[in-house]
Amino acid sequence: MSSEQPSKTRWVRFRSFFLNAALMIGVFVAASAWQSRNMLPADDAAAPELRAFTLAGSTYDLSVSAGRPALVYFFAPWCKICGASADNLKRLRRWRDAESFEIVAVALDWSSAEEVRTYVERHELGVPVLLGHAGIREAWQIYAYPSYYVLDARHRIARRDIGYSSQFGLWWRAFTVK
Repeated sequence: MSSEQPSKTRWVRFRSFFLNAALMIGVFVAASAWQSRNMLPADDAAAPELRAFTLAGSTYDLSVSAGRPALVYFFAPWCKICGASADNLKRLRRWRDAESFEIVAVALDWSSAEEVRTYVERHELGVPVLLGHAGIREAWQIYAYPSYYVLDARHRIARRDIGYSSQFGLWWRAFTVK
């Protein structure tokens, strides 16, 4: 009987660990779904138009990059979580070249271009940064920061999320879309 006891104890521990892990994953998935419930649906619908001035002063049009997947990252320069996830965005650019995957950051809720420029310089973003406006926020249904949309090569919405995204999370979103 003593030889069965350690085996039974290990099974109980494994089952407890598995149930706790499943519960944590379930809570995370439910919270993510609840958080993103007001975003545009990730049901292969066409993404809204995205055309605005860049921080550098030129005009940017997302439709020019049609034919390759894209990540559209919405941020506010005052947002601490945006700042924490900016390095992950920068690393993603190093992993995915601009010819195969478009990454664009859209500043919203900014008070001056200088405020956005300071944010971009502090976080050394190496992606086009657009000076967004209320029309873009409404069209893309942005109500919290940061918000992400991953578009497939035909610029249909494949994934979406709100809040901090880990390096693995951004990598996963970017590499699982064609």
